[in-house]
Amino acid sequence: MSYKFTKDHEWVLLEGDVATIGISDYAQGQLGDVVYVEVPEVGKEISKADELAVVESVKAASEVYSPVSGEIVAVNSELEGEPTMVNEDAMDKGWFAKIKITDASELDDLMDEEAYKAFIEGLE
Repeated sequence: MSYKFTKDHEWVLLEGDVATIGISDYAQGQLGDVVYVEVPEVGKEISKADELAVVESVKAASEVYSPVSGEIVAVNSELEGEPTMVNEDAMDKGWFAKIKITDASELDDLMDEEAYKAFIEGLE
């Protein structure tokens, strides 16, 4: 499965019925040096567009919103001790949470990599 993106720069990678969520490389670049990440609790039910995580950088604090609904089944607790992983590897090791999704059709609203690249080019 390939990455899907939101207009708020979150990414989703679906494996079976579990979606891994993080922020895009573009987003981490806009934030600057990440100094703190607050991840959600495992077991929490979350709805699409709910706040999933908080990222604080030297520039600002930003909320990360969930692109899908479901139950949080894992979080990247390493980010609490090493928030710079978001800057170093936003699209892999810098993930925030894994959600067992309840409605796969929510992914239909997201952009593929090509559409997302065009979207961010329009922002620059």
